[in-house]
Amino acid sequence: MADKWLSDTRSSYDTDAPGYLEKVRGLLDERPYLRASLALFAEAVHSAGGGPVADVGCGPGYVTGHLQELGVDAFGIDLSPGMIAIARRDHPGLRFEVGSMTDLDLADGSVAGVLAFWSVIHVPDHAVPGVFEQFRRVLRPGGPLLVGFHVGDGTQHTSEGYTGRPVDVDSHHRPPDRIAGWLRDAGFTIEAELVIGPDEDVPGAVIFASSPA
Repeated sequence: MADKWLSDTRSSYDTDAPGYLEKVRGLLDERPYLRASLALFAEAVHSAGGGPVADVGCGPGYVTGHLQELGVDAFGIDLSPGMIAIARRDHPGLRFEVGSMTDLDLADGSVAGVLAFWSVIHVPDHAVPGVFEQFRRVLRPGGPLLVGFHVGDGTQHTSEGYTGRPVDVDSHHRPPDRIAGWLRDAGFTIEAELVIGPDEDVPGAVIFASSPA
């Protein structure tokens, strides 16, 4: 891969895939606001007429599977072959493919919705606008987008994974207005924003947006 951050992110998640799986196991059961956000996104997909939905940066596929349970025709894309192997193993009835959000192997206007659930956190500032342009390109007119991310203003470097093995990955924490600004620049309309755990050390946020009709 031409960009070092992409190759570092891929190799880090390949290395730490089993540990990450354990980290997120049962996460949605413990986080009602995340479940509610996914339910709202599923409702938006259904209201827009349904169709295939891309879970971009799907990791081990737990959110893809949850969307499927909500009646969404979801499939997953992830940079890490190790993550995709786990997703295919744990969700054998669903579709998962290795790919990069910087250059989605999807036709223009081919998906009914896009979800990026804490996956753009590893994308450096200079590359985020291009990623959001990819999301807009593959979305049908009026299709919903949900982006989840860490709230803050700085970058955290991780050199040791959940399994104790060495990794090399950055996580970028950003204020919601910065993410919303990039989305508007890409042509999206912001529908809603929700900050989760504002009193926690690292709050989260989800932004609901829609592509141009």
